[in-house]
Amino acid sequence: MISVNSKLPQAGTTIFTVMSALANEVGAINLSQGFPDYDTSPELIELVNQAMKSGFNQYAPMAGYMPLREELSRKTEKLYGAYYNPDTEITITAGGTQALYTAIATVINPNDEVIIFEPAFDCYAPAIKVAGGIVKALELEPPDYRIRWDMVKRLVNSRTKMIILNSPHNPTATILHQEDIDALTAIVKNRDIFILSDEVYEHLIYDGEAHHSMAQYPELRERSFVIASFGKPFHATGWKVGYCMAPAVLMSEFRKIHQFLVFAVNAPMQAGIAEYLKNESHYLELPGFFQQKRDYFRKGLESTRFELLPCAGSYFQSVKYERITDEKDADFAMRLVKDFGVAVIPVSAFYGRGTDHHVLRFCFAKRQETLDNAVERLIKV
Repeated sequence: MISVNSKLPQAGTTIFTVMSALANEVGAINLSQGFPDYDTSPELIELVNQAMKSGFNQYAPMAGYMPLREELSRKTEKLYGAYYNPDTEITITAGGTQALYTAIATVINPNDEVIIFEPAFDCYAPAIKVAGGIVKALELEPPDYRIRWDMVKRLVNSRTKMIILNSPHNPTATILHQEDIDALTAIVKNRDIFILSDEVYEHLIYDGEAHHSMAQYPELRERSFVIASFGKPFHATGWKVGYCMAPAVLMSEFRKIHQFLVFAVNAPMQAGIAEYLKNESHYLELPGFFQQKRDYFRKGLESTRFELLPCAGSYFQSVKYERITDEKDADFAMRLVKDFGVAVIPVSAFYGRGTDHHVLRFCFAKRQETLDNAVERLIKV
């Protein structure tokens, strides 16, 4: 047998795959992986169907269906006061994960350092390593998981090439505030540091808070890849359609990588989404839709022994469980799915060193019946 010199020797199957498979195996309620258990909009499905019947079944342009890019440009300018040229500064991707990987591959070379904040979405570090980069992880702690910018300053040096941000944040449900933007701006000023901003949950933000996109700050926009997706807001995670926005000089290089990864993305879905975006209520009403689910689930959890952590955005609710057990979070998560029939994600899986703060993550993007059944089981824990 020819041996393989693995580029990711420590990587195994993701915790999301493991927990969802186990949930299916034992018939548990799956609050682990981040996907809804209700259907996407019938209107959106019909628009995609119409696109298929109208002949949008061949390759889309490499950069994406132009009417969709035009709608995204209009939407971004209205929401954040930032104009992105749909021809040269917006690219449609095969989901947010592909966009993230492509942006990292575009600018990271061997021995470049990339600062990430843990707990972090699990695709960041592997993509950095495959590119030959060096991960510099700054660990955040519950309950607020706020970034300590004084520590970020200590990590920055001449080899720092990129800072990756995620707001609203998965898994902690925290968001960036103006003071974070100010601190970040000061750190990157006069430095050749790119920003990769994972904003896939941009519309899932609660309690009247504002989303601080890198797009709306000129000093940050000029160095940023802004990543978003349609899967989370439109309840269609299986469609895997996302996008990247960046200044033309960065996007030109991004597309050089993109064209050899996927070349083009699902054509009829792009056409359907382009039409769907014309009705602004389809995304402007999302905060209210998901806040109702968040509030309902949190109220239910108040009847359990879990300790609720803040949830300002995303569709995840984290909890501490120290009043229940001192087990490791991975062990407790396994016991929850096997003994109580509820699948969750142990947050230590989002730390490179497996740091365990005894925190679990629930997904509340579920039908009310699903949340009721889950709470009923969790009350028994």
